[in-house]
Amino acid sequence: MTEPVMIKTIYLKAAPEKVWRFITSKEKIALWFHEVDRDLTSKTPFQYLSFHDDKEDRKLMWGEVLEVDPPHKLVHTFTHQWLEGAITTVTWELVAVEDGTQLTMTHSGMMALGALADHDKGWDEHLLRLRMMLS
Repeated sequence: MTEPVMIKTIYLKAAPEKVWRFITSKEKIALWFHEVDRDLTSKTPFQYLSFHDDKEDRKLMWGEVLEVDPPHKLVHTFTHQWLEGAITTVTWELVAVEDGTQLTMTHSGMMALGALADHDKGWDEHLLRLRMMLS
């Protein structure tokens, strides 16, 4: 059986360098996804944080940056408590196109269809916010 892989491609009216900042900069990621504890620009662990400031432990999701090739490719692991220990991989690929950037996000490592469907819906919502930020 083939492992399911989620692939989403969007086109943004911004140069790859600007899109790169929106997927790697702590301040920019918080505008369209979740607050993160550091920039995703070096091979290091990171945490996405909950929106609830009153929680003692705000860690919501976490991972580790595996590959950084600005402004072309970012690869990091991604997990959270609902994935029950599964460590997934998210790959961001940026390609310059006329008047903007083709951004392809590949999310692999989720074997359960329910988890895949839930993340598919979530990524659609987050990528729509990213598109709105870069319009």
